[in-house]
Amino acid sequence: MTTLTFKVTAAEARRIRGEARREKLTLSEFLRRRAGVSAVEPLKPGKVLCPFTGAMVFAPMAGQPPLSLETVRDIMGDFP
Repeated sequence: MTTLTFKVTAAEARRIRGEARREKLTLSEFLRRRAGVSAVEPLKPGKVLCPFTGAMVFAPMAGQPPLSLETVRDIMGDFP
């Protein structure tokens, strides 16, 4: 992988690092996204209210059915 370097002031460096930290990204990934050269941006799952418990849970991804007890049993069926 190639390395790019560039110069910024101390204040600019603090600001860039702070923004990357707030977005929970590495500095490299933050800069790649800002430059528009990052790979596909990951999808962020939505949250919905569980009708049984009232807790906030992850919503199914677009086009996918909600996770059911039967699906979990199938997935975990061969787990030790």
